[in-house]
Amino acid sequence: MEQKFIELIQNNQGIIHKICRLYCEEEEDRRDLFQEITLQLWRSFPSFRAEAKITTWMYRIALNTAIARLRKSKRQISDTPLSEQTLQIAEDTSEKEREERLAILYAAIRLLSKVERAIIMLYLEDKSYDEIAEIIGISKTNVGVKINRIKKKLKTSVEQQQD
Repeated sequence: MEQKFIELIQNNQGIIHKICRLYCEEEEDRRDLFQEITLQLWRSFPSFRAEAKITTWMYRIALNTAIARLRKSKRQISDTPLSEQTLQIAEDTSEKEREERLAILYAAIRLLSKVERAIIMLYLEDKSYDEIAEIIGISKTNVGVKINRIKKKLKTSVEQQQD
């Protein structure tokens, strides 16, 4: 069972990394969340019944863990120190512009509610509406409505940040 779990994590660690990036700004926080998600997956692995796809199960556990951690961290006041990475200036302007646009998009996504973040992340992963509905626990129709609303919110937020 242990070997099967290790293979599962190795083959699907991209899922966990994407959720960590979406819910954490700092690299250290991302590593902590990655470990926390992996632990929760390990604890839940023996009870996985294969009624859904393994990736759907992983997304559900990972998102629930990230959201629970976010709730817990919002209760605590934290100081965010400047890191060396924040102070570095990119040399390649095209890469710098790309990174800036990506940072603006991630900042806009962080302004969304926890559920909206999960939905847009799955949408950006090219998950079908059916898969998103199953992972989030809402109807397929509701997924479509929410995605359209989220897109409008993101567009407005990105435009405001660029002004």
